[in-house]
Amino acid sequence: MTGVNIHPTAIVGNGARLGKDVTVGPYAVIGPKVSIGEGCTIGAHAVVDGNTSLGCRNLVSPFASIGSRPQDLKYRDEDTLLQIGDDNQFREYCNVSLGTAGGGGITRIGSKNLFMVFTHVAHDCVIENQTIVANGVAIAGHVSVGDGAVLGGLCAIHQFCRIGSLAMIAGGAMVAQDVVPYGMVHGDRATINGLNVVGLRRIGAKADDLKSIKEMYHLVFDSNLLLAEAVRRIESEVEDSKHKTLWLEFLKKGDRGICR
Repeated sequence: MTGVNIHPTAIVGNGARLGKDVTVGPYAVIGPKVSIGEGCTIGAHAVVDGNTSLGCRNLVSPFASIGSRPQDLKYRDEDTLLQIGDDNQFREYCNVSLGTAGGGGITRIGSKNLFMVFTHVAHDCVIENQTIVANGVAIAGHVSVGDGAVLGGLCAIHQFCRIGSLAMIAGGAMVAQDVVPYGMVHGDRATINGLNVVGLRRIGAKADDLKSIKEMYHLVFDSNLLLAEAVRRIESEVEDSKHKTLWLEFLKKGDRGICR
């Protein structure tokens, strides 16, 4: 374990694998099945447990719990997984659970995500890249969150919901259905209230892109059409683009309906 800096009060289980330049703070606990990539920092009193792998340069802040036992009464100590990419921040008191056998056996988190204080990511979730999960957010089991999504403070996401890429969830929102890519929702129960145009422009969306996205938004949310009819009209009326493909794939999947 070249260059590893482990505080003498920390506990690192036999079998744990720590990469180059990993720092483990006072009273931290690393379980025996954990793999931590180079350049990671594990803060004081943090716990990284279970069959958990972290990529490089992740920050696990004091009192965070990564790879914890799922909050699922059906869990029976199966050897399930948590896989985490690179450059994530798990701030104080953040909790991320292992997967469950019934949910595919794995929780996945991508790279460059920020999980603020008191956030919870439940079992079998898939969080993509560059998301921001603000203070006190509760993400239930089997939820997927797309690239660049922003989840406002104290919002809650119902199990099995899908949050599309670049979606924005307002603070305190209670999300019980899927949120379309680039959609903004608020309220209890959350309803759609526009598009994340600023986020789209930041990723390089042009005027023609915004035009087609707004056409799809109008068909789905402003035209009083059944969702299946809105999908058919998007297929026939909206010019082909990566945004059209993303929306159609999203709208054709899922079992909970969409926030409207």
